[in-house]
Amino acid sequence: MSKRVMETFKLSAIALSLVIGLSACEGDDGATGSAGAQGPAGEQGPAGADGSDGANGTDGANGADGVNGADGQAGADGANGMNGQDGQSAPVLTRLATVPTGAEVTGAFLTDEGDLFFNVQHPSDANSLTESVNNKPFNKGTVGVLRGVNFNNLPKTIVNSPVPETQEERQVVVSALGEYQIIGQTNDTFAELGDAGLAGGLGVHYGIISGEKIIENNAPDFNGYVSTGEGEGYLFTNWEAYPGGVSRMKVEKDEFGSWSVSEAMMVNFDSVGGTAANCFGSVSPWGTPLSSEEWIVNSTVNSTTNASWNDPANTSTDNLEKLTAPDFPNPYRYGYTVEITDATSAAPVPVKHFTLGRYEHENSTVMPDRRTVYSSQDDTGGVLFKFVADAAEDLSSGTIYGAKLTQDAGSTEPATTGFDVTWVELASGNNATIEAWIAEYDGIDTSDYVDGLTSYMSLADVQAWANGDANYPSVADGGSAVTAGQPMDDRAAFLESRQAAKMKGATAEWRKLEGISINHDRALEAVGGVESIEGEDVKAAYIYMGIADLDNTLTDDEGDIQLSARVKDCGGVYRAKLEENYDLARIEPVVMGGTYRSSLTGAERCDVEQLSQPDNVIVMRDGRIIIGEDGFQENNTLWMYDPKSL
Repeated sequence: MSKRVMETFKLSAIALSLVIGLSACEGDDGATGSAGAQGPAGEQGPAGADGSDGANGTDGANGADGVNGADGQAGADGANGMNGQDGQSAPVLTRLATVPTGAEVTGAFLTDEGDLFFNVQHPSDANSLTESVNNKPFNKGTVGVLRGVNFNNLPKTIVNSPVPETQEERQVVVSALGEYQIIGQTNDTFAELGDAGLAGGLGVHYGIISGEKIIENNAPDFNGYVSTGEGEGYLFTNWEAYPGGVSRMKVEKDEFGSWSVSEAMMVNFDSVGGTAANCFGSVSPWGTPLSSEEWIVNSTVNSTTNASWNDPANTSTDNLEKLTAPDFPNPYRYGYTVEITDATSAAPVPVKHFTLGRYEHENSTVMPDRRTVYSSQDDTGGVLFKFVADAAEDLSSGTIYGAKLTQDAGSTEPATTGFDVTWVELASGNNATIEAWIAEYDGIDTSDYVDGLTSYMSLADVQAWANGDANYPSVADGGSAVTAGQPMDDRAAFLESRQAAKMKGATAEWRKLEGISINHDRALEAVGGVESIEGEDVKAAYIYMGIADLDNTLTDDEGDIQLSARVKDCGGVYRAKLEENYDLARIEPVVMGGTYRSSLTGAERCDVEQLSQPDNVIVMRDGRIIIGEDGFQENNTLWMYDPKSL
């Protein structure tokens, strides 16, 4: 994420309304203006208790020169707008829940029936409080749901859940709606289910070859729900570690909204050589979970250093030694989107889609055309990727693209600066062809390492491809021994996707580009013209993108993105309107965290009442979005934001 010198200042319509909204939320005791006609007691909302409901008791948007009376407008419109009241259409950010000390909010997933699942990832093992709802402490990775509430039928105004103050509140999930019910925790065996239980333990990883326990994983990430009927279905959960893992629990909801587990398993990935660090994901429109492999790539896009995974002095690079694959692991077999087909059968079948490219996948989201896929890269210097399949519901063949961004001229403020988007075509391919290229690197081990050379694709290899050269360079010219002098092919686009995209001119400057999400039905109505949202004529739909922190390549003075460092690690959320054929042509900020305060430490660096390192985003049927924090707050928050306030 990067910086740019301030030129002439330009505000889009969305950005300008955001600035106005933020002003309404944080007015000072401002010069009350020329008293104005004191106005009727504020026509826009309830009378407003003379500003007592205002942000910190302010007297309105800096007095607004007495518009509607200094007090009437302030109480009803300015302050209460922040918490979703009937105010002045200020940005509405509502605290839905907080998670226990040490934990991140992960795995938010909203079902078609309105059930909201989310996880408590790696909470502190010192959490010992056993509360009445679950009778279990939150000291293990936890998969759960907010029971008793339909998120497809929420009121417009919701009262915030409190910021935890007591030791008891800090150790549990505190919610504004419903009750958080634990579905499963790390190492649960569900022994009461007999043969339908999970003797090895939920989230526990075993070696592919040895069969020995490797880790009890406290990091449940993505949840994906595949319905098998009203109130029942399979809940898939990513467990983010080495080797990776995905659990599947058959869950059912009773008439009171409580959930039970009737079957549990860990998906078998042996057929694809295992997985690495399954992070976030999505469920395709045809009902298959898409799990993302993260952490395994080490694409040094801004460096001149070639890959050296088999260096005997440093075989721990990218934690390859933890994959326990046969012999020495081939790194090109990891770092992809994995589709879990036959999701509801007795034995789900994983398929790695090499076609979507190899990089630090956060998640891939399929559009309603069932062909177009947008994917995020969670790293420094990352790329926004697009893939278009040759055929609907078949990700095994298609074309991959990288996004080229053009920043608004003269604008560097994160809350107002947008980007025009064009797409750089990288290559077309299919899984079979790409896997044949991958197989050429099988069997490489430490005995093949030569200091100063690489056994894998080199930067010179990728550059030769980007230049359109007829052949790969020789070893003497910096090429790899595997391809030296051979006719050129497109493996660079799929095995070293970030470097390939950058060398072709795409923007490789995102910093921690996290979750990407749409609401399928809103997108289908707005772009596909199919009436899907009852009671609303949806004219525009958006894809939302979480950014955990606006730093490093987003705020330096190089490249396509040069933002100011004001927001920095507080992060924010962007969106892009879905155009014809589900294309993206423009990305704009929706809501940003507050000003980062580097002079402070810990949680105080970002305002607890604003975003703090947002991770993943999901879109509700009514257009509101749910945002999970993955940051340094003592109790991270699950937020709801209403972009209609813009």
